[in-house]
Amino acid sequence: MSKIQAVDLPRSYLLLNHGPTVLVTSAHGDARNVMAAAWAMPLDFNPAKMLVVVDKNTYTRELIEASGEFALCIPSRAQAQATLLVGSNSGRDEDKFQASGLTTFPASKIGAPLISDCLGWLECKVVPEPHNQQAYDLFIGEVVAAWAAPDVFSENRWHFPQDDRRSVHYLAGGSFFATGEAFNVSEPE
Repeated sequence: MSKIQAVDLPRSYLLLNHGPTVLVTSAHGDARNVMAAAWAMPLDFNPAKMLVVVDKNTYTRELIEASGEFALCIPSRAQAQATLLVGSNSGRDEDKFQASGLTTFPASKIGAPLISDCLGWLECKVVPEPHNQQAYDLFIGEVVAAWAAPDVFSENRWHFPQDDRRSVHYLAGGSFFATGEAFNVSEPE
């Protein structure tokens, strides 16, 4: 497992601001699951909140509704194959952690596990919004803890020193792209 460091909650939006695909983990009782989600984004700073779309037919959705919590884990390019696998199969049919080779470690404030070797982790408690959840499959999570791997995120900035440690963005049909090189432009005066 990579080393991790805490991210200040009001700055945790920076972990998702660039739009990476995430792995959503959930747990309730002895059951746990993971799914991939391309539709996740920051919503608010303080308290920090994130949005994620979780279809009502998924096992992850069942566990989130039962527990009231979930984690968003940001996979690396090296984890793209596992990301595709957990996004293509149901946790009702198999243990997706075992099938994908993804290993986990305990979260600090929620029951859902965190996925080892990811780039960042957001532990979230559901903010109940029944209309949005039923009509749009949209879940709001208040971030209760946030973490990042210091080799790729420090001082509130992403830096990707190795290609296999870049975040990924899912397109469709098994196609991804990796986050590219950063560049700066001057602020308008």
